[in-house]
Amino acid sequence: MEVFLKSTAALHDETRVLLLRFLDEYGECCVCDMQSSLDMIQSRLSRHLKILKEAGFIRVERKGTWAYYSIRSPLDRFRSEALEEIRHLSIELPILQKISDKVACKK
Repeated sequence: MEVFLKSTAALHDETRVLLLRFLDEYGECCVCDMQSSLDMIQSRLSRHLKILKEAGFIRVERKGTWAYYSIRSPLDRFRSEALEEIRHLSIELPILQKISDKVACKK
């Protein structure tokens, strides 16, 4: 029950829905790339990513000092269907800005 409630609560925020759609569209992303692409401050972005991770939607992989986020796989039926619904929303996604390829990420 607790996991279900965390999952539904995570979806009750426009920024987190945008983040899920962004990761679904672009795949694994460095937090620096998301910060630049979404024009968000790092602390706010990290808070939303933490909530999505705790709700079971995303995973994080550390590569050195860099943190890469992606949609967790496999997703259970509830999360998979929620992500499918998010794909059908009219969300204007920003273009992915891959700054991690050009400069060192700093968290």
